[in-house]
Amino acid sequence: MTRRRSWIFDLDNTLHNATPHIFPHINRAMTAYMQAHLGLDETAASELRRQYWKRYGATLLGLMRHHGTDPRHFLWHTHQFDDLKRMMVREPRLRAILARLPGRKFVFSNAPVHYSCAVLKALGITDLFDGVFSIEHTRYRPKPDCYGFLRLTRSNHLRPRRCIMVEDTLANLRTAKKLGMKTVWVTRAARAPGYVDASIPNLRQLPRMLARLQC
Repeated sequence: MTRRRSWIFDLDNTLHNATPHIFPHINRAMTAYMQAHLGLDETAASELRRQYWKRYGATLLGLMRHHGTDPRHFLWHTHQFDDLKRMMVREPRLRAILARLPGRKFVFSNAPVHYSCAVLKALGITDLFDGVFSIEHTRYRPKPDCYGFLRLTRSNHLRPRRCIMVEDTLANLRTAKKLGMKTVWVTRAARAPGYVDASIPNLRQLPRMLARLQC
């Protein structure tokens, strides 16, 4: 096991802002996929998506469990973009910010690997990361399930107590903290729960937190 510090970054709404353009596009694509493959109209497909999200935390899990959907087919067809770079909202100094952080860096995302790699390429930061751990690597058991966290740390020989998880989703940070990781919440919320070691409104603030995040 390495004793070096390692950073584990979520992708969407952590390394870039997916809310304005990318998430709506993916949501429309998922609804259209369900219409085409389940024979539903738009209203029924949207409602079923909502139900699966509420019950399982992910549309994909509901489709796999109840309809035998091939996850690779679903993820490929719902994460296609004609001009991904144009749709992205990014921090202009992101590369410089990440380069200032000492230690290995990984992306851990519930998104598919082809999309995750395309986002890193569009951001111009692919070379700063030691690995991309996507939904395929978790055997389609998305965060916050601890299964993916354990596969990530074991396959990369990481000690959880030497890892810092940077995320916008509290449930994922809760799992990271239970495993012994330091946690950084990307949020504009005024207060954070006890399992969050630091909260920042954007990644520009991250290098200033290094002293607080000693591990």
